[in-house]
Amino acid sequence: MAKLTLSDNSKQNDSLLYDFFKDELKDIYWAENHLVKELPKMAVAATSKEVKKAFTDHLRETKGQVKRLEKIFKMVGAKAQGKKCDAMEGITKECKSLIDDTDKGTNTRDVALIMGAQKVEHYEIATYGSLSSLAQAMGREDLSKVLEETLTEERGADNLLSRIAVFNINQRATKEKKTDK
Repeated sequence: MAKLTLSDNSKQNDSLLYDFFKDELKDIYWAENHLVKELPKMAVAATSKEVKKAFTDHLRETKGQVKRLEKIFKMVGAKAQGKKCDAMEGITKECKSLIDDTDKGTNTRDVALIMGAQKVEHYEIATYGSLSSLAQAMGREDLSKVLEETLTEERGADNLLSRIAVFNINQRATKEKKTDK
């Protein structure tokens, strides 16, 4: 049985998997564009320079990921457009709640921001990993390779956040005392 490839235009539009793949591209495209708006807010809310820098650096990376997704849309012959990602909207709303629930200028707020950001990263890791696998299944190694670039960046961001938390922020937060409001 031959693999269905996205470059086979005669079968392309008839494939349920192809349609699903395109829908998920639209979903993550919306999510990445949404993060371009949310990451600066998270950087402003952060207390430590290292957390601010992690968010600022990842913002730059996220803008590159948006461009990479636009390249993928061209590769599959589709218009780059987003479809609202309820999951990302929910995770970023939770990040806003974490900010509201923690005291400004504390390491505890940075702990919360890192936790929220890692939830974002884990969603992205799951999405890019799945999209890459689907591209491979459809015989599109070229798409998989581009998706893997982003997957590697997302894993790197998650690892960086873990290192910042484990080796710095979490320990500093354990020393913070409650204050009367």
